[in-house]
Amino acid sequence: MLELPFTLDEYAARCAKTRAEMTVRGLDAIFVTDPSNMAWLTGYDGWSFYVHQGVLLTHEGEPVWWGRAMDAVGAQRTTYLNHDNIAGYDDIYVQNPAKHPMENLSKLIAARGLEAGRIGFEMDNYYFTASAFLSLQKNLKSVQFSDATGLVNWQRAIKSPTEIKYMRRAARTVERMHEVIRDKAEVGVRKNELIADIYHASVFGADGHWGDYPAIVPMAPSGVDATAPHLTWDDTPLKAGESTFFEIAGAYRRYQCPQSRTLFLGKPPQKYLDAEKAVLEAVEAGLAQARPGNLCEDIAGAFNTTLNKLGFEKDSRCGYAIGLSYPPDWGERTMSFRAGDKTVLEPGMTFHFMPALWLDDGGLEITEPIVITETGVECLCKTPRALVIKE
Repeated sequence: MLELPFTLDEYAARCAKTRAEMTVRGLDAIFVTDPSNMAWLTGYDGWSFYVHQGVLLTHEGEPVWWGRAMDAVGAQRTTYLNHDNIAGYDDIYVQNPAKHPMENLSKLIAARGLEAGRIGFEMDNYYFTASAFLSLQKNLKSVQFSDATGLVNWQRAIKSPTEIKYMRRAARTVERMHEVIRDKAEVGVRKNELIADIYHASVFGADGHWGDYPAIVPMAPSGVDATAPHLTWDDTPLKAGESTFFEIAGAYRRYQCPQSRTLFLGKPPQKYLDAEKAVLEAVEAGLAQARPGNLCEDIAGAFNTTLNKLGFEKDSRCGYAIGLSYPPDWGERTMSFRAGDKTVLEPGMTFHFMPALWLDDGGLEITEPIVITETGVECLCKTPRALVIKE
């Protein structure tokens, strides 16, 4: 007996929501290649997204998992699908310039009676290539191709109670990861050794629940490197008089809970203390707007107005939707906290409120994973919201 992370009723409800949107768009089927969407619809969970794979969803029956034949066994082990709805292609198609796996998918689509259907594909997706699209066009000349990028992602926006439970478990893990940083970070400690301890905490988990792999590796730049947002680590020893921000995440059953904190070894300059004060006040202003009925841009507006009043500016978004994710991104690629995003906030939506600042000689990240509740907002983590100072 398989132990699925969700009930069959929940999977059925997800497919029903997706099919309703397909009807609105006039689609006969969609083919999703985003591993997060594949998992959300079917439960499939495997590190096989380096080869072509996907889930075909029509308006009737179960979804169909399609991928490399050796990974079909993984689909049998992790999905609720009848084995007749798990299709594997021969290994001759794997990374072979002379043959493309989409030739096989085209045959599957035709065999399902969709050779002249209107089918949505995730055109702007990490896992769907230009050559894949060209192969499908060549082999399915009567299909009407439609861009269904984000169609499933948007159905995932409001989390179920079980999804939020998993994110809470991930939150306990990232709290523990930050405790490890506070305990073990010292002048002279090589950064790779500290990251190793962080990884141990992330995989060990917390409160008796195991830790899954995060969708992004730890970001941990120091000093001038921390003026850039997405640098990782090396073997450089931590130095006095430098800030290091740690953008990390706990994960449980692929549900991500990212949170960032900034460490300063030594006495921080006044501008860091001023930046900390500005960010903390701006976060409180943003959280005050995080309630049902308000818009995503309301949070950004409150945050930026307060930040600007205190002498700082941020020219990028200050938050985004999170949930179920696979590498290379823990965001859901739907809503953002920025001017112009008029998405209405609803209970069950989850975000990474990410008010990072990059100064001229370092960075400051003090962020919060949040869930919109019936009456307002809840921060998923209890990590102290402050600049971590070790003198």
